[in-house]
Amino acid sequence: MSTFRFEALKTANSRKPVEVEVLPRKSQIFGENVFNDKAMRQFLTPESYKAVRAAIDQGVKIDRRLADNIAQGMKDWAMSKGVTHYTHWFQPLTGTTAEKHDAFFETDFEGGDPVEKFAGTQLVQQEPDASSFPNGGIRNTFEARGYTAWDPTSPAFVFGTTLCIPTVFVSYTGEALDNKTPLLRALSVIDTAATEVARYFDKNVKKVTATLGWEQEFFLIDSALASSRPDILQTGRTLLGHVSAKGQQLEDHYFGSIPSRVLNYMRDLENECMLLGIPVKTRHNEVAPNQFELAPIFEETNLAVDHNSLLMDVMQKVAERHYFKVLFHEKPFKGVNGSGKHNNWSLATDTGVNLLSPGKTPMSNLQFLTFFINTIKAVSEHEELMRASVASASNDHRLGANEAPPAIISIFIGQQLTKVLEELEGVSTGKLSPEEKTDLKLNVVGKIPDVLLDNTDRNRTSPFAFTGNKFEFRAVGSTANCANAMTMLNTIMAKQLTVFKQQVDTLIEKGGLKKDEAIFNVLREYIKETKNILFEGDGYSEAWEKEAEKRGLSNYKTTPEALKAKISEKSYEVFESMNVMNRTEVHARYEIELEDYIKKIQIEGRVLGDIARNHVIPTALRYQNLLIENVKGLKEIFGEEFQEIAKEQIIILKKISGHISAINENVHLMINERKKANALEDLEAAAYAYCNVVKPYFDIIRHHSDKLELMVDNELWTLTKYRELLFTR
Repeated sequence: MSTFRFEALKTANSRKPVEVEVLPRKSQIFGENVFNDKAMRQFLTPESYKAVRAAIDQGVKIDRRLADNIAQGMKDWAMSKGVTHYTHWFQPLTGTTAEKHDAFFETDFEGGDPVEKFAGTQLVQQEPDASSFPNGGIRNTFEARGYTAWDPTSPAFVFGTTLCIPTVFVSYTGEALDNKTPLLRALSVIDTAATEVARYFDKNVKKVTATLGWEQEFFLIDSALASSRPDILQTGRTLLGHVSAKGQQLEDHYFGSIPSRVLNYMRDLENECMLLGIPVKTRHNEVAPNQFELAPIFEETNLAVDHNSLLMDVMQKVAERHYFKVLFHEKPFKGVNGSGKHNNWSLATDTGVNLLSPGKTPMSNLQFLTFFINTIKAVSEHEELMRASVASASNDHRLGANEAPPAIISIFIGQQLTKVLEELEGVSTGKLSPEEKTDLKLNVVGKIPDVLLDNTDRNRTSPFAFTGNKFEFRAVGSTANCANAMTMLNTIMAKQLTVFKQQVDTLIEKGGLKKDEAIFNVLREYIKETKNILFEGDGYSEAWEKEAEKRGLSNYKTTPEALKAKISEKSYEVFESMNVMNRTEVHARYEIELEDYIKKIQIEGRVLGDIARNHVIPTALRYQNLLIENVKGLKEIFGEEFQEIAKEQIIILKKISGHISAINENVHLMINERKKANALEDLEAAAYAYCNVVKPYFDIIRHHSDKLELMVDNELWTLTKYRELLFTR
């Protein structure tokens, strides 16, 4: 009997909801553990406060002479909350966050007296080892120096007894070694480019902010059950396991009543989020059993990315209190939906206008169309880069799996906007006659209603969909750092708006056109050029794959294929021309992501081989021996008649032997192919070897293991089954 599995089940089934501390209303505690505007006003001098505000609002550098005063105020605020340590909190290219805690406590050098100290130099800069984080060859092991530098646009916060200071992470030679630095650069260039275009319509616009609202999907598994599965613990997903008879087919989990244990977990999590200033608003059951979603209110993109990275860490810590394990993997269970992290993106002016929301006048609708069509153009020009920005070993399981967007990047805009673009395209080129101008503004632009929210159906199969006043990048995976996709999207959009303004200005200056006419002429050409990227139908269908190929759209189903776009000349040009990343930084990320892909498949292969040989085969042999004893007993009792009486047992014995043989043989072949892949010096060749040669063995081994799960006595099977993992209440 599998003692560990059944002990885990007994423990999980006896759990009661963990009591959650009742805190004051969310509006009262929101941001209590954040060094926000309220805290800065209280703990900083007026001069220091103004300096930090200028850095946040206008990107002005903070004078080093004020750093000591800011650090002192930050320390006093943190210590008033029981804080003992501080850390530079950054996002290296590992996909997670990093922190090194230092105590405020020091001893006086001369007298040895103890003192709490936090200087401006410690606030502004620290020096973690740059060679020990993924760097894509930027730093050698003997060149270890790297720097974290304070990002004042993302406020410091207290978690536990530690003051966390969001920072960038760069090498000694200045290259970005993190996700935040390129994102900040991309947000700067989109601000500049979008502001210039927005001023065609409103001269008062001085700043444009990219906004982001993410939707975090995840699974919750009882911690005891998770501990009984080596694959979950080491890879974040189940490498084996026959699908449960009941999965999601009854559609009874989606938006259903939240289980009591989960609801208390969510309440506890929301308390932590409120204190940390993470504006979570929505919680609900997702489609698959044990799958849930949490979503916040929109925020400025840099802050939203920080909040999502922080949330993923907080979720795991809170889960421990409730005896849960959070699974962020895009496809932790076969046969049920995987998890995404939809990135809802828009642009907002400092005058309070959402540039992707239609207005009440022809002019405001012209502004909307300008940014709307330019977004379509940007994605059309760089769809391969968009696909590359969401490529990972885990997201490969999700994209195109008839539950999430396909690997083909297309845009859904709905029937009404499709009609508007068709009408706009139909207006004659060149200078418009007075009648055409009137017709254009009244009949085309004026046809967009005052409020465009939800006036068209939604398309869950589209990887990039317009949803009323924003674009939803649905292809982002649940494990991803939002910075990767947001850096890509804001960079290509900044590039596109820069080109657009140049073209419009040229038509005004050299073509003698009025501003509105010039804008319409350029937009009309964009509409003609981007029809290939627009698709309103079923993205899961084979017909769309064939149609997409005719249209010249890429269809990269695996990470090694998709990542190639990152090191194309087109990619280098867009990042370098926008000063977001230089060639070295771009290529480093390509190497890091290839290496990450290789390592994840390598780990999965090792874990799969271990489970197959140390759990599945021994269990199957144990059951086979019981059957053999049974057949021997039948032979002793019935003599020559036993052949007929034991016929079914003998068939089962043969099938078990066949599955055991197939597992053992394919594990052996997989290991040999893994060794060959490891011997390859070229990263790209190794990635393709793991993708095309090693990984296919996973499905074969799983097939035979899952067949054995159905045949072997339930009391003997060592691995917790899907029906036990997925229906924890």
